[in-house]
Amino acid sequence: MLRYARIKLFYFLKGLVAPHARRGRMQDFERLLQPSPGARIIDLGGTPHIWQFVDTPMNITIVNLPGSNMREEISSHHTFTYIEGNATNLSEFKDNHFDVTFSNSVIEHVGGPENEKLFAKEVRRLAPSYWVQTPSVWFPLEAHTGIPFWWWIPKRIKSIMHKRWEKILPDWNVMVSETVVIKKSNLKSYFPDGILKTETMLGMPKSYYTYRVPR
Repeated sequence: MLRYARIKLFYFLKGLVAPHARRGRMQDFERLLQPSPGARIIDLGGTPHIWQFVDTPMNITIVNLPGSNMREEISSHHTFTYIEGNATNLSEFKDNHFDVTFSNSVIEHVGGPENEKLFAKEVRRLAPSYWVQTPSVWFPLEAHTGIPFWWWIPKRIKSIMHKRWEKILPDWNVMVSETVVIKKSNLKSYFPDGILKTETMLGMPKSYYTYRVPR
């Protein structure tokens, strides 16, 4: 129960800090991509809340896995459409069906390198512009577990921790075990036509984002 309390405290504190980080991130998104009013955005694996930090009103299609229940009715200057699908294969949409493909902290959850490549291919295919963000392996406090230097803990110790979590927090344990950190070099190889930037906090790399704007 003490471990469970630690996790709840971490997510509570994260909830206090996250809006500030997301506001800055979305201000960068709007400044760099300069979406027009009414732009068609496809948000892969997102929620409507992050869009409150974008002033330009847009038509946003949010895609989540079947059964994820991400549909939310909120008051917003944006127009939201919710669909179920797998972001590694959205063949129901033609090439460049949207103006911008957007993804915030999703690619690390799609299931390893092969799915990451498929995800990246869809991101680049669906729109002439894209924006993809993922946490950095080098930030001391891991974004999903709240455990310092999680990616550097030996596999044997991680295995013990997962067995404990499986008993008390099975759903959370699945999420953590299926999360794969994306290295900066991998992100660059997946999006060779993107401009890669590092988002910092306290002088340390907190996350990376890559974006493309048509020339």
